[in-house]
Amino acid sequence: MTIKTTFVALILVMSPGLAAAMGCQGGDHAKSAAISCAEGTMLDPDSGTCVPLTTG
Repeated sequence: MTIKTTFVALILVMSPGLAAAMGCQGGDHAKSAAISCAEGTMLDPDSGTCVPLTTG
């Protein structure tokens, strides 16, 4: 009985840490973050990268 209790207590103690470590996976954090591009470039929404401005 003591081994089962110890095992359950260990799992309960580790659960919040494991949940916090996995908290940023699968979210749209990269899309919601503000991205700034260098002068003369702009953000391409399709690729998510900075592309040179074209003047026409």
